[in-house]
Amino acid sequence: MLDSAAQPAPIRVLVVDDQRLMRDGIASLLSIQDGIEVVGAAADGQEALEQALALQPDVILMDVRMPHMDGVEATVQICRQLPACRVLMLTTFDDEEYIVDALRAGASGYLLKNIPSPDLAKAIQAVHTNIYQFDPTVAGKVVASLTRPQASQAQTAAAGTAADRARTLDLTEREIEVLRLIARGATNREIAQGLVISEGTVKNHISSILSRLGLRDRTQAAIYAREQGLL
Repeated sequence: MLDSAAQPAPIRVLVVDDQRLMRDGIASLLSIQDGIEVVGAAADGQEALEQALALQPDVILMDVRMPHMDGVEATVQICRQLPACRVLMLTTFDDEEYIVDALRAGASGYLLKNIPSPDLAKAIQAVHTNIYQFDPTVAGKVVASLTRPQASQAQTAAAGTAADRARTLDLTEREIEVLRLIARGATNREIAQGLVISEGTVKNHISSILSRLGLRDRTQAAIYAREQGLL
């Protein structure tokens, strides 16, 4: 009787993307890859957290921008509650801010959606063994972020103050910066240029600020910032 080596258990993957066609397509492509089992799919960060707790996947493919709860916040929650699970960001957005925020949240890599499915499967396998995975263009931005000159003491103190206010107002440090610039009358383009981010990212931050603070528009946001002493 011949002995056969036991096959390793497949890597259990949860796919998270707010676009159903993209979500189903990724799941379909991965389902034919050896050693990978797609165990579920989610349409936003909140659903991803619920599915992760219920299904206990090994790896989660996480989009960044989604309604209700974005991929970064979902990653924070998942990494906190399921430390053995690995989160691999898979998105079309390569903004440096998204990349850095995702890594700070606990993501084990950051890939773009133009990656071929066999390479994505290899990346999932690598992340499962604690090897970080980055798209080449993303890796360059990570290096640039790490090698950028350190802020001055005054800037560091200002950042600390912003962080304290952010915790009080339930906003991120970057959202505090955007709110301060709104109060100064800056346009989306001027905010984007000043913070070195895209206008699309600025719009996302403004939407988040208005939603979190229960404000209707930029005017209310500017008034609120002045009342909070952010200027």
